[in-house]
Amino acid sequence: MTKEQDLKQSRPLADRLRPRMLEDIAGQEHLTGTHGTIYKMAHAGQMLSMILWGPPGCGKTTLARILATHTSLHFEQISAIFSGVGDLKKVFESARIRRQNGKGTLLFVDEIHRFNKSQQDAFLPVVEDGTIILIGATTENPSFELNAALLSRCQVFVLKRLDDPALELLLRRAEEECGKALNLTDDARMSLKAMADGDGRYLLTMAAQILAQDQELDTASLTKLVNRRAPLYDKKDDGHYNLISALHKSVRGSDADAALYWFARMLAGGEDPRFIARRLTRMASEDIGLADPQALPLCIAAWDTYERLGSPEGELALAQALVYLATAPKSNAVYKAYGKAQKSAEETGSLMPPKHILNAPTNLMKQEGYGTGYEYDHDTDTGFSGQNYFPDDMKRPQFYNPPERGFEREINKRLEYWQKIRSQK
Repeated sequence: MTKEQDLKQSRPLADRLRPRMLEDIAGQEHLTGTHGTIYKMAHAGQMLSMILWGPPGCGKTTLARILATHTSLHFEQISAIFSGVGDLKKVFESARIRRQNGKGTLLFVDEIHRFNKSQQDAFLPVVEDGTIILIGATTENPSFELNAALLSRCQVFVLKRLDDPALELLLRRAEEECGKALNLTDDARMSLKAMADGDGRYLLTMAAQILAQDQELDTASLTKLVNRRAPLYDKKDDGHYNLISALHKSVRGSDADAALYWFARMLAGGEDPRFIARRLTRMASEDIGLADPQALPLCIAAWDTYERLGSPEGELALAQALVYLATAPKSNAVYKAYGKAQKSAEETGSLMPPKHILNAPTNLMKQEGYGTGYEYDHDTDTGFSGQNYFPDDMKRPQFYNPPERGFEREINKRLEYWQKIRSQK
């Protein structure tokens, strides 16, 4: 083996397999294929500042390096994790000098969301006047993590989590590069891709370990060899909000199986079960309400059970409440009624209640008519007086419109009966 070959073999497998052309980037054909926006931009030589948003190991850094080869610009790379304002000033000053000499700069900033607001603001003038072409890479939602002013000067491209065909392509490239097949059973090969969780870099790191093994590995042996990675989930990032949104909408859509899946995903990612308990309680009021009045106390009971038992035993109580919510009749009538009432309260200001429903503890208040004409509902034959309880100058609104589902069918009968008595007065 020559010295050059030896140096090549010493490099990590993921680095040795790093694509050198846009078309070779796996799983991002919507951007890098011949009909992709980035492909057209690169081959037209019209490079614009951009933000590459995608999960770890999807090819953001590789894409930036390849784009640099399609321009005559000087390529500069920094990481927001290890760089501060002083580093940015040096990079910008060098770019200005380079520009005066007729040479532009393509600056790649990895983890750009790690820069704070003032650091991000520093990019504005140099991007605006063309001193640098910026390519920022982030795993976080740019809408939340990057300044609006910076985003307005860049085009955002969304890179996808690598799917099964893309991961399989990487494994075949690894086998070709090393001149041997991965010694895995079919099930173990599928498990390997599942363990990677869409991260191509992580997949190739695991593949390098497996290629060093002589014996065939089944799923159990594979699990012992490589530490199964934690699911891609951070309680403070997009993964957190995406999964709770999926859980909530699965319950609203009455899909108990999907709800259980997202519930399990969140727990596997390290989510605090108390957060889920709070969200379940909210669902009971927002999406079920009086269609099933038992939903809310059941969620409170499940939450209390978890507090008493802890994990993992208490998680079963939350799962029980979750399935109950998913299979319960749905109604947001109370949720909507409350919203309408809030709006009406804001619009009507400080209108007084009608005098007949006001107490009159003093003679002056009695002389002013407080309490006059009030009918005690329990003294009526129907237990319902039908009196007006809104301000005298306010037209009676209807906020609550229950659907013909679940227990609200019975509530509708009561409302119709009371409205009939009210109209006869």
